[in-house]
Amino acid sequence: MIGIIDYNMGNLASVYNACHLLDTKATIVQNPEELKNFDRIILPGVGAYADAMEHLNTTGMKEAILGFAKTGKPMIGICLGMQLLFESSEEFGLTKGLGLIEGNVVRFDKSKMHEDFKIPHMGWNTIANKEHKLFEGLKNPYLYFVHSYHAVTDEKNIIGKTTYGYEFASTVNKDNIFGFQPHPEKSHDNGLKILKNFMNIK
Repeated sequence: MIGIIDYNMGNLASVYNACHLLDTKATIVQNPEELKNFDRIILPGVGAYADAMEHLNTTGMKEAILGFAKTGKPMIGICLGMQLLFESSEEFGLTKGLGLIEGNVVRFDKSKMHEDFKIPHMGWNTIANKEHKLFEGLKNPYLYFVHSYHAVTDEKNIIGKTTYGYEFASTVNKDNIFGFQPHPEKSHDNGLKILKNFMNIK
């Protein structure tokens, strides 16, 4: 059983539909008390970091997510959901995140990029991945990205990197917590394979 957390951010339906394409029972969850009933959870999201954290804080979902993380059961953040796993984001001022993985979320640094590179990073790109159970059966998969900010974290937490103007962390893992910057639910077979691998993680 997979719980997909609904916290008033976009992209719920496509993640839900991707789970069902994989014949996996998934439920969209709004009640924090229900998280404990699931084997694993997905924190999706498209939108503003501060708005997302405000909703998680005011509804009690933040504490429920932190409690779930302590159980050792797998959870994955996708796009904005990945960024929320970190300690803070500089988007529209500094906002504290969930703090499940050490590091911060910063805007793409135009001073490090050729002028041809536009922000947001939008479109298909490759993840140079380490050998990892999340990437089982895949090597440097091509996936769909839409984002203006990216995570900065210790190398030990990074299992995949992508280059857009410069190299950044696009996939992370710390213990039972996983983060995935691109959208697997919009990335055809490669994305579905990654979601399937997540569902198989013990």
